[in-house]
Order: sequence, then structure tokens, then C-alpha cells
Amino acid sequence: MTPDAQTLYDVTEATWPPAARTDAGPWVLRDGAGGGKRVSAATAQGDWQTDDVPAAEQAMRMLGQTPLFMIRQGEDALDAALAARGYQVIDPVTLWLCPIAKLTDKPLPRVTAFAIWEPLAIMREIWAAGGIGPDRLRVMARVTGPKTGIFGRTGDKPAGAGFCALHGDIAMVHALEIAPAHRRKGLGDWMMRCAAIWAEKQGAAWMSVLCTQANDGANGLYASLGMTAVGQYHYRILPNPEGP
Repeated sequence: MTPDAQTLYDVTEATWPPAARTDAGPWVLRDGAGGGKRVSAATAQGDWQTDDVPAAEQAMRMLGQTPLFMIRQGEDALDAALAARGYQVIDPVTLWLCPIAKLTDKPLPRVTAFAIWEPLAIMREIWAAGGIGPDRLRVMARVTGPKTGIFGRTGDKPAGAGFCALHGDIAMVHALEIAPAHRRKGLGDWMMRCAAIWAEKQGAAWMSVLCTQANDGANGLYASLGMTAVGQYHYRILPNPEGP
């Protein structure tokens, strides 16, 4: 059976985990420890009331985080309730998926892409230049299941870095970064295929990836690889929560 969006939300949580997760009544609260929206956003679980929202906001502020909720498919009521409180939509994301075999049908060109863990220093440099700093590297370190870094080269030069991890039989790629000087040379294609070859050896049957809808280049790459958009989510953030 093809994994659905809810399954991929679970894969996301396992392969890009928060520093801490707390069940608080109708909410799941996350301490992202600086690792970005994905590991800091609150999500709904079970029944909730509009009067429950301020408690979640206060808990997030106590963690030093701006009130932020992830809105998944089917959560239209929560989306509307947060909009009424002044929350703004930020970073809509598409969930991409394909059978792993779609990406393992070609051999990798020599010295083009490698599965490596721990990440090399040059991979950390490529990530840092793309805004993926130490806090996000600590997210990778927290993953307890099978995981690897993906190192990409083009023109005999280091050019890309990515991260791949498994949850069940689904692999998910995160933090795929190509240095600006080496983009549009096909390296992203080979790095995704490298991740798939590694993941298939770990028992994966599916490859998935998340991408903000504003990233036309990356979304085009995933579509060109034969991946299918199977779901979405977006965030609602409360701007200037302590301001006038």
C-alpha cells in the first residue's frame, strides 16, 4: 500500500526529531533547540477547543519559541481558529514520494555521490553556507535509526551535502544543499539516487522528501525523478506575540 500523508508526518518526526516532545492535553509541544520550524511547531492531537490555544502559546514562549503550529491535511478548523487569532501562514510544504526502485535503476557515475556518516568537514561547510548550522546538525545526530550523510561532487570539486534516514521501510531526505556555483548541473539528481541506493540496502521500499512550495528548483527536481506529491502541510505563526 502506498504510504499516505499521515504516514509521512510520522516519518518526518522520526527522521528529523525535536530535542524534546511533550504531550500536553490536546497538543504535542516540541522543543526544537534552535533546529527550525519542523522540530519546534506544536501539533494537535485529539479534541481541542479554541480556549486551549493560549496554554500552548504560553508553553512555547516558556521554551523561548515564538508560538508556531503545524497544520496538516484535514485540520481546516485549527487553521481557521489560528487565523482568527492573527496567526499568519508561513512555509507551505509539499510531501514527495516514490517507490525506491524509481531511483535505483541507474549506476552512479564515479566520484559523484557518496553515502558517508559521520559528515565530513567539507559537508558541514556546505551546509553552513546554506544556513544549515550546528543546531540542525544536532537534529541529525539525534536520529536513532539508520541514517547517512550524502556527499556530492561535480567537476572534481565538493559541491553538495544531504542527510537521509529511515523509519520503517520509508527513507526521507533532509537538508539537501548544493553550493550555488554547482547548481543546475544534475548533481541533485545523483545525490537523491545515491540516497536511494543506500536506503534500499537498509531495507527501504519508498523514498520521500519534503520541500517548501516556494522552492521551484527543488520541486522541479523531485518531479523530474518521478516522485509524486502525496500531501502537504503549512505553519501558522503568531507575529510579534509580545509586541504592541
